[in-house]
Amino acid sequence: MKATLRTVRLALAEPLRISRSTMTARDAVWFTVEHEGLTGHGEAVTSVYYGLNTAELERQLYEAGLDLGRFGAPESALRERPAGDRPPAVTAAVEAALLDLCGKRSGLPVHRLLDAKSARTAPSTPGTLSAPSARTARTIGIVPAERAAAQARSLTDSGFTVVKVKAGAPDPEDDLDRVRAIASAAPRARLLLDPNGAWTSTEAMQLLPRYAELGVEAVEQPLAPGDPEALARLAEHSPLPLIADEDAVTYEDVRRLAGRVHGVNVKLAKCGGPYEALRIAELIEGSGTELMLGCLTASTLGLAPAVHLADRARWADLDGHLLLADDPWTGIGGADGVVRASELPGLGVRERRVGREDAA
Repeated sequence: MKATLRTVRLALAEPLRISRSTMTARDAVWFTVEHEGLTGHGEAVTSVYYGLNTAELERQLYEAGLDLGRFGAPESALRERPAGDRPPAVTAAVEAALLDLCGKRSGLPVHRLLDAKSARTAPSTPGTLSAPSARTARTIGIVPAERAAAQARSLTDSGFTVVKVKAGAPDPEDDLDRVRAIASAAPRARLLLDPNGAWTSTEAMQLLPRYAELGVEAVEQPLAPGDPEALARLAEHSPLPLIADEDAVTYEDVRRLAGRVHGVNVKLAKCGGPYEALRIAELIEGSGTELMLGCLTASTLGLAPAVHLADRARWADLDGHLLLADDPWTGIGGADGVVRASELPGLGVRERRVGREDAA
């Protein structure tokens, strides 16, 4: 097998402000594996929060590509899924590329390779299995209330039924005004709130009842990460379901919180790929903790592996590609509020443009 890397800049359509930062663009490193005339693709994106810059991603993926050379075929590499000490985002990108390639070699879409929920529960008659799809949340950042209302109205007009609102402004009343404006502009939308760990426990106890009155469905990571016990205690008394995100990175993180919070946000780039996401989904099944599938801002290529798992989640937050000014890949939709895997072999995505390429 031969691996190549390509690094591109992904610009956002508009700046995305959250409680801890404002993002306008990020780099993506595409990892391509070639074997016997077929190619598989995966993507890893830079993240200040997770300490991954462009140079580090390129180095880690280059080394991963060299490591694949010891396998005779992508199927054997996928069975072993060597992670080593690599960052989860790198492992996820390599796993995605191998799944894409193995799917193309077998003629199967990734969701069938993963034995996704739809493939297990649907009738077994050939041709009747449907590809996973889900209504995805669409994120509105920390913007003035009037701007948020206009965005929410436009989104619901386009077909979105779930809106995720970022919170954590210096003045909590600004966040409440934003949610109030969105609820008025899009009264039938389901509302999720994400302060990205901006609140103290005292602030959360004061604010959660007010958001419950506004019709918010659930709140992600209200407290600063690093004290999952505090999050579990807050969840016990919260009038709203609480979803752990930054405190639910690994399988062991989720094991400690299973049954103690209402949901966990599983992102392939932070847990290590689709197979680890499946392990987590199995871990929390029946525990009272439900699954959210989330993402980083990335292209369709980066989102596609999670979309192949989308029907396992109560909440799908798979809109990272929709935040871009120019998505260089296509194949999962989402502009109408629904992301869809396809029945094409592999990930079912295709590239729209090219970038810089370096052999690994």
